[in-house]
Amino acid sequence: MKRFFVPFLAVLALVLASLACKATSGGEAPPPIENSNSSTLFSDDFSDPSSGWDTVRADEGITDYENDAYRIYVNADKKDVWANPGQSFGDVHIAVDATKIGGPDDNDFGVQCRYQDVGNFYFFIISSDGYYGISKVVNGEQQLIGMEKLDASDAILQGNATNHIEVECKGDRLTLWANGVELHSVQDSDFATGDVGLMAGTYDIVGTDISFDNFVVTQP
Repeated sequence: MKRFFVPFLAVLALVLASLACKATSGGEAPPPIENSNSSTLFSDDFSDPSSGWDTVRADEGITDYENDAYRIYVNADKKDVWANPGQSFGDVHIAVDATKIGGPDDNDFGVQCRYQDVGNFYFFIISSDGYYGISKVVNGEQQLIGMEKLDASDAILQGNATNHIEVECKGDRLTLWANGVELHSVQDSDFATGDVGLMAGTYDIVGTDISFDNFVVTQP
């Protein structure tokens, strides 16, 4: 049985956030990228390494631009690493393509919304062995929302595959899709606004290596 989540990585997240702040200009958030679609709030194909995401390379993990995509590599067990572009939104629909390029199938990766700080945000994950969940971190404590453990779905492509992930944070409704199939939808009102982000993590085996591309944030 797939157990849910590992002890949340507050320490590494703080280290990565601290190092990332040094790599940005004064810590100021970049403006949303212009897009011809009027409903688009922010988008990134990661072809420009100065578009605002964290760029950190440490022993425990990597968050950086690579090969016109954005790579998150986790080189420690039971850890999670994430990155944010420095934006702030209320209601959002987020889409991204996520490809496993290395490491175990027993992993997790996905999207954040309404990110306040390292101890307060929503996150939506799938795994390379076919599981999914919606969760939140409140004051550093994490919990699944509307489920007791991660559930499985045939809609999630397993192994070294590319999955199209979509999430929506609209009012108090949180919804997760994979490859066009709705996986889970719940209600929660702890956070109303915040940054968006990408994340990946490990369980017992290190080496989760995920490449993200075509990140688009639109108005629901």
